[in-house]
Amino acid sequence: MNAIELKNVNFSYDGKIAILENVNIALNYGEVNLVSGHSGEGKSTLLYIISGIIPNITDGKLSGEVLISGEDIKGKRLGEVCRKVGVVLQNADEQIIQKTVEDEIAFGCENLAFSPEKISKQIDAVCRLMKLDKSWQSRKLSGGQKQRLITASTLAMGQKIVILDEPLANLDTAGAEMLMSTLKSLAKAGYCIIVIEHRLDVVLPFVDKVFHVGNKSVNEITDRENYLKEQSTEIEDTCSEFNGTLPVFSLTDVAFSVKDRDILNGVTFDILKGSRAVLLGENGCGKTTLLRLISRLEKPTRGVILQNIDDIFGQKSKQSKKWYKKVGVVYQNPDYQLFMPTVEKEIKFGAKSDEYADEIAEKFGIKHLYTRHPQSLSEGQKRRVSIAAVVATAPEVLILDEPTVGQDYKGLCEMVEVLNKLHEETHNTMITVTHDKRCAAALCDRSVWIKDGKTYKTGGKELVNEFFIQIGRN
Repeated sequence: MNAIELKNVNFSYDGKIAILENVNIALNYGEVNLVSGHSGEGKSTLLYIISGIIPNITDGKLSGEVLISGEDIKGKRLGEVCRKVGVVLQNADEQIIQKTVEDEIAFGCENLAFSPEKISKQIDAVCRLMKLDKSWQSRKLSGGQKQRLITASTLAMGQKIVILDEPLANLDTAGAEMLMSTLKSLAKAGYCIIVIEHRLDVVLPFVDKVFHVGNKSVNEITDRENYLKEQSTEIEDTCSEFNGTLPVFSLTDVAFSVKDRDILNGVTFDILKGSRAVLLGENGCGKTTLLRLISRLEKPTRGVILQNIDDIFGQKSKQSKKWYKKVGVVYQNPDYQLFMPTVEKEIKFGAKSDEYADEIAEKFGIKHLYTRHPQSLSEGQKRRVSIAAVVATAPEVLILDEPTVGQDYKGLCEMVEVLNKLHEETHNTMITVTHDKRCAAALCDRSVWIKDGKTYKTGGKELVNEFFIQIGRN
């Protein structure tokens, strides 16, 4: 018996524009299945159909048969489908509702009426698997740790069919390989695992079948080697060599802690004006916290961060509207900064001019989305809109926290090219956090490796390569 079978499935959100047409696929227990393809082509829609989110929560016109363990789920309530199918969605923050790791993992198990003894065992087991401490505060976790938490919460519920939508989005290489190895072990134990992911270089060694979503259809890929080569080659840097020496930020012995937990403890380095700096480090080492400190969204508990942007801001003054016209921040989660009713209004809200906003939207390939509501877009499209909206303000410093999340390979190449061209044109300072080794060196003049809350090493592109080689060995 197949775990999942789709027979002649068609779907449209508005009843007019088809997203999927005549989809026929079968997925088996005992296998890890990869679903890949371009952003906005229907990968998440496929997930919603299999999991019952469509049509129970999200409306649309659905036809054909969707069989779970041989049983058609048409007319079944979402709760009935969820007992068989576990889902880890893209946005971790939208799924975390409890204050602690322990309570978050317990929540789903309680909904399935597990006994207290079984819940306790499940919590301990998945915390070991995902390297989580059950006493941690959920909202204080890094993006990668949150991703591991929502995965742990789903695995604890024990469904034999598990779908994960871009589970590697905010994970470092070691965390990504740990997760994929865990999923492979579950498949060998009889689970059906479905992973929607763009980071093919990480996932392909662990998968049994590969499906490509595009042009409204879903097709199995047999030539995996060429498919990987086409979508995972490291991107070349097109920027000219950087020769600046003046710091725009100087950090000296910077520390940051939350209650009794030290996140940073002695960070010292300079970011040079007009450079492209990449911050490296494993999940939870404090990279996002560093970005928040540099951009004055948080204050260090110890140490000094000097800025050389404008004397009017001083060295200890709080953030201001004028400061954020100079310093543009793109958050890890685009939902935190998308608030206007249309993409056009989002891009033009703080833009240097309407004409410049149009130019930036064209460069990022999102002008055709102008009439759409930002929250109706795919995660990859949301990411492009959030970056374009900040870039359109023409900041002197552009801070990017995981800018490549949700991008297919073509989109990734285009984004890197646009960011580098804008850097060459505007001479901005660009500070990037990324776990994507395909593009890290292409966005880098200088790099800083954070480890155990401290500055471990500083260097250039060679340090990016050293970082990814070392964590690949661990």
